[in-house]
Amino acid sequence: MLSVATERGGEGKERARSTTGASAVTRASRVRLDQPKAPRKRLLPEWDPEAFGRFSEKIARFLGTGRFIVWMTAVIILWVLWNVFAPKDLRFDEFPFIFLTLALSLQASYAAPLILLAQNRQDDRDRVTHEQDRKQNERSIADTEYLTREVAALRMGLGEVATRDWIRSELQDLVKELEERRSVFPPQPPNGSDEGDR
Repeated sequence: MLSVATERGGEGKERARSTTGASAVTRASRVRLDQPKAPRKRLLPEWDPEAFGRFSEKIARFLGTGRFIVWMTAVIILWVLWNVFAPKDLRFDEFPFIFLTLALSLQASYAAPLILLAQNRQDDRDRVTHEQDRKQNERSIADTEYLTREVAALRMGLGEVATRDWIRSELQDLVKELEERRSVFPPQPPNGSDEGDR
């Protein structure tokens, strides 16, 4: 019975060795976790999101200025005047101004997402600023509460300390009490000094 158990145990060890050998082979084919991954080739171009965000903010700031409105108005007026009064051969956009409509639609279709991206970046900055302000306010409140407790403790401690006015009033009371005792019980001269004077 004992030999059967040892035989089975031996078979189990051989199976474990064979499975661990197979797993060692699969482990070797896996990527090591202690080494960085090799960069994969991408089909789409890569860009820096921060640089793109800064660029979008610059455009959004420019689109929100009066200078942009003046320039856009001047370009549109020149466009319309050129295509109405120029010789027929030099006109590039006839009366319904389809090309102008296309250009303005294209400008609007790019301006709207760029403005939204700039707003999102500003919202992120505002969120960080609000979080920092909230933490600063919490620290200020904690410091104020601590100082309030310290001032209260100092007041309680000073309540038990003798002040100059209190000591003065106590001394005045003692002087009055001594004067009252002298008037009730006048001091008697010593016996030896009276007889010596006579």
